[in-house]
Amino acid sequence: MPLAYWCILIAALWPYVLAKYAKAGSGDDNHHPREILAALAPHKRRAYAAHQNALETFPFFAVAVIVALTMGAPFYVVNLLAVLYVVLRIAHALLYILDKPMARSLMFAAAMMVNVVIFVLPAFR
Repeated sequence: MPLAYWCILIAALWPYVLAKYAKAGSGDDNHHPREILAALAPHKRRAYAAHQNALETFPFFAVAVIVALTMGAPFYVVNLLAVLYVVLRIAHALLYILDKPMARSLMFAAAMMVNVVIFVLPAFR
């Protein structure tokens, strides 16, 4: 299985790692799990926002990888770009938690550009 597919799995699980971090130690009530969000410390609220952003961007990444590999893009290039995407998304989340908005936005933009490149790779083979 290509490394890029493993990156899809990592990207799919990453939002839940962020949510777990955001809610850790909050006395989370599983009957009303979202009601505690407003009471979280600022860095925990930012972690939850990073969780939401990771969920929002995941579908494009997964589709881009699958399209690229099924349409004949070079596996090694897709693998490299998929790893880069995962690294950029982890950096995005860490910068979000650390409240570094400009750097965070740059990581977001870079990850989105990587997605576009992955998606259009088959057009240039």
